[in-house]
Amino acid sequence: MFKPRRYLMCRPSHFRVTYSINPWMDPSKPVDLSLALAQWEDLAERYRSLGHAVEELDPRPELPDMVYSANGGTVVDGRVLGARFAHPERTGEAAAHRDWYRAHGYPEVHEPEHVNEGEGDFAVTASWLLAGRGFRSSPLSHGEAQEFFGRPVIGLDLVDPRYYHLDTALCVLDDSVDGAVMYYPDAFSPGSQATLRRLFPDALLAEETDARELGLNAVSDGHHVFLPQAAAGLFAPLRDRGYEPIPIDLTELLKGGGSVKCCTAELRG
Repeated sequence: MFKPRRYLMCRPSHFRVTYSINPWMDPSKPVDLSLALAQWEDLAERYRSLGHAVEELDPRPELPDMVYSANGGTVVDGRVLGARFAHPERTGEAAAHRDWYRAHGYPEVHEPEHVNEGEGDFAVTASWLLAGRGFRSSPLSHGEAQEFFGRPVIGLDLVDPRYYHLDTALCVLDDSVDGAVMYYPDAFSPGSQATLRRLFPDALLAEETDARELGLNAVSDGHHVFLPQAAAGLFAPLRDRGYEPIPIDLTELLKGGGSVKCCTAELRG
């Protein structure tokens, strides 16, 4: 069910790839910064044109990955679980996000004890919090999130380093119901695949050709699904389920290992 959303984004003014902390990052491949900015601006404008509000977090030159704003926290019912990053290259982003939330009227901003990378590894459904683990977020962060938000957390094990965050392998299509998701099964352990089949028997299952374009790194408002334009194999299945795919070109930002969802934090409540 469509509803207008509020998103937090960070302009890639200082985006570059000078280190490698995931299989997508290759410092030998130069980034076209002007193209990255244009692609980011196109995504932000697409959101605004469809009725969504876009807030902006100020980028910092020493933190080139701040463009991936989804990693900086998880917001549910106006409460913010901050991030704690696994790699030292991104550690400073956590405080920048917490500062933004406190400055913008969020009264409950929790600084976590355990490593979690925000909506990179937490996905919100109507009733649950789906939580990835295996490459970045600590399993201990799942209990911390459950205590803070007071909603059940379901842990899912990621086994393919290309899909190092949950949001690279699974997308919630409609957070007003519990069953509407799409995911790439082979990104998960056998036990987690069985859990997903039990929870989401009618899920849209992505093929490898679309998953490797980060087609699951998508954002849905309950009707429009913003996703990488190269993941064309998902377009017809989404339309068959009543969604409208909105192809987005974020190829420059893919060089850092992220696409639409990585660039988009949802401000819920």
